[in-house]
Amino acid sequence: MFKSIISAAALATVLSATISAPVAAQAKEKCYGISAVGKNDCANLAGTHSCAGQSTLANDAGEWKYVAAGECATMKGMTKAQAEAAIKMKK
Repeated sequence: MFKSIISAAALATVLSATISAPVAAQAKEKCYGISAVGKNDCANLAGTHSCAGQSTLANDAGEWKYVAAGECATMKGMTKAQAEAAIKMKK
């Protein structure tokens, strides 16, 4: 009986480590300027809408999507500061 308790505890430890590891690996970041029309994740920088799916221009610097942490630059997206600077330059 003692062996089954130890086995159950070991299995629980392995399962909890397996379940929590992917959660840590799923870190996300906001990536500006990459969303397609109607595919943004929430409010834009201009404040003209406050909901997901309301973007009207593709790759608008003020619109963003969540992407895996570290992937934004690979996708040629921008950080919030970069997006704000890009919008400011257009004015």
